[in-house]
This record gives sequence, structure tokens and C-alpha cells, in this order.
Amino acid sequence: MSAKAQRLGAIRSTRTVRRVVQGAFFVFIVFTALNHHLSDAETTPSLHAYCPFGGMATLFRLVTEGQYVQKLHPSNVVLFVAIAIGTLVAGGAFCGWVCPFGTLNDIMSWIRRKLGLPTVRVPAQIDRWLRYGRYVTLILILYMTANTVKLWFGDWDPYYAVFSLDWLFELNLAGSWVAYAVAIVALAAALFIPRAWCRYACPLGGAVSLLNRFSLTRIRRDAGDCKRCGLCSRECPVGIDVENAAPDVGGDCIGCLECVTACPRKASLSVQLILPVLPGAGKSAKEA
Repeated sequence: MSAKAQRLGAIRSTRTVRRVVQGAFFVFIVFTALNHHLSDAETTPSLHAYCPFGGMATLFRLVTEGQYVQKLHPSNVVLFVAIAIGTLVAGGAFCGWVCPFGTLNDIMSWIRRKLGLPTVRVPAQIDRWLRYGRYVTLILILYMTANTVKLWFGDWDPYYAVFSLDWLFELNLAGSWVAYAVAIVALAAALFIPRAWCRYACPLGGAVSLLNRFSLTRIRRDAGDCKRCGLCSRECPVGIDVENAAPDVGGDCIGCLECVTACPRKASLSVQLILPVLPGAGKSAKEA
């Protein structure tokens, strides 16, 4: 088998596994929402129970008052802590393999390719500034939630607007039109800019990106082996300039492995475990 055939086979295999994992979590969330609407709503959990960002939003009140923000409970904190630990161990894989709204963004990219629509390439400098939008959103939500003592983000959360299925069972445009508008804009943007919401506005993505910079697992580029073909950068769904990584791909990485499997030279891009070493060992990290 030729090297090209092996590379294409690896790409297909990795994508298949990732799609299966994404699909499983997507179906689970949809099933949860359906079960909530079709069963006794008082005894079955709503989508709020599976919101990891809610765990972060309620931390301030939990620590200062020992209470949870409205609509949130221990499951949110447990999920957030699990994602935080998972990010420190495995990088941004939650965004690339688990998050249902990220999967929905990938579906929009698939629709774009099927329809033959153009992909909008945001200029590098503008892209770099727009990515700070996630942190602005994150800080704003945490500040407003702490001051209003309610899940302030819930009024315009596109994830909840889509996956709660309220639009199917109990549509309330008067009370939720902002959330639906944000969801429509986010998905419309994803139709032309891959994972636009994830890259520029998602508050949980902002938190994951910050933690990802301390992750033990990194995708790294070997500049000496790289032939600068650009395949890795073209395949990255969040627009990272992988071919110029020096050497870490960076905190914006969602761990989808598209760049690694697309690379025609196995040694150029690799997933590495970065372990801290004891003081006096001469290096700050050990590559495994």
C-alpha cells in the first residue's frame, strides 16, 4: 500500500471514530431533552442539568453563599470539574469530540461542502482579535451571573435554545427570541466560517482554551521534518495556522486530530505527553 493510501486510510479511520463519538453525545443530549418533554418534567432532568458551563457560572455563589444559581445544581459543578480535569490531561478534546453544539457546527460545514458554498477565510490579524471574543463573553457572563444571582447566559444561550427542544414543544418567542436569534446567527455563520461560534464567542470554549495552555497532552510540530505543504492548516476546523506552530499547535486546538492525520510526514506532527520534571532536572517539561 502506498504512503498516500495509508494516509487517506488513517484520515478516514480517525474521522469515523470521531464522528461516532460525536454522534453518541449528540443523540444522548437530544434524547435527554425529548425525555424531559415527554415524561414528567418534575422528575426528569432538563438540559440545564447537563450544562458544564453552568458549573463554572455558579462557583462564585457556591463558594460565597453555599448555594447554587437558579436552575443549577451539583451535576453542573461535577461536569465542569470533569471537563477542567479532562482538559488539563487531554487538551481541548471536549470541544472536538463531545460538545453537541460543536458537532452541529461541523454539520453546518458538511452542508456547506455539499452545497458547494464558499468557505470564508478570515484574515489572520482579524481572526486573532476576534478570538478574544470568547474571553469577553466569558468574563461578562461570570460578572452578570454573580451580580444578578441567576443564570444570566440562559436568556441568550444558543446551545440551550437548540437542544432544549423548547422550540418544538413549547415555543415562546416573546421570552426567548434573543436566544433563538443568537442560535440562528451562530449557525448561519458556521455555514461559511467553520466553527465560527466556537472560535469567536463560546464562553466554555474560552475557558477550555485557557486551561488547554496547561494541558499535559499537546499536538506538536517538528519544524525540521515539516515540508510546509499546508495540508494541516487547511484541514484544521478552527483555523489554526498549524504549519507554523512553534512547536505547540496552541490553546485554541480542539484535539480533533485532523491536522495529524492529514500530514503526509508522520514525524512532522505528533501528539505528545508533556510531563513536569523534578526541580534541578534541567528542563521544565519532559516529552514522552
